[in-house]
Amino acid sequence: MRLRFLWLCPLALGVAALGACAGSGEGLDMNGRPLGSAGGGGPLTATFQSIQDNVFTPICSVCHAGGAAPQGLRLDATNSYSMIVGVPSAEVSSLLRIKPGDPDNSYLVQKIEGHAAVGAQMPFGGPPLPAATIAVIRQWVSDGALAAVAATQAHVFRITSAVPATGDLVLEAPARMVLGFSDELDATRIDAGSVRLERVATPGNPAVETLAVAVAMPSGNPAALLVTPREPLADGRYRLVVAGRPGAGLADLGGRPLSAAERDAVVADFVLEASK
Repeated sequence: MRLRFLWLCPLALGVAALGACAGSGEGLDMNGRPLGSAGGGGPLTATFQSIQDNVFTPICSVCHAGGAAPQGLRLDATNSYSMIVGVPSAEVSSLLRIKPGDPDNSYLVQKIEGHAAVGAQMPFGGPPLPAATIAVIRQWVSDGALAAVAATQAHVFRITSAVPATGDLVLEAPARMVLGFSDELDATRIDAGSVRLERVATPGNPAVETLAVAVAMPSGNPAALLVTPREPLADGRYRLVVAGRPGAGLADLGGRPLSAAERDAVVADFVLEASK
């Protein structure tokens, strides 16, 4: 018998789950962080790393992590940048979660300010982030929503994150999958054959089915790929495979191809159970 997680904090839950994610507001410091929490990021500044350490990790990733993350949005340190910058919102697809240079039209900013067209203000259940914290996030977006500065340049071009990830049990059909990379991609090497989405064989369907997808680089985030199914996904097991065609395939701006282990290899293997 498969054990399944009961997710208590999706964006659309009603008052029955009120307070399940963010608590009552007691025990939070002036930046909205739990008092005495480990891994504090120091003074909050308008940089992605500071926002990750002070806001996304201690507050948002309480709910927004793992295969059951609400709206598929993961805000843990491994995945958050690739999941938000230049990526369309799952609730209002006409808006990007973060639109570099434009906080007013960034859906995540609208959600934390409490005037988004859909759903409740984030963090769900309150309290809202302090105005000073929101102002810092807005400033980061206005400044171009830049990624954290790498300590050293990557010596190997590789995949750093995949959402959904291998081993995930996903409870909402993903509108798109997101791959993060260690360096900026060469846009001229990206096409529909760069990544395959396969529906894995089942007892009643022994064939492996390759599904049509659109593959694109998100606006303002050249170190990520969006893989969007042409048709909604049904329940089943899926895997993402990065193509390894001779003389082609993904490469970074310096012409380095993906590491040999990641060419024509499964980079994500997950199960979707949205209807159960």
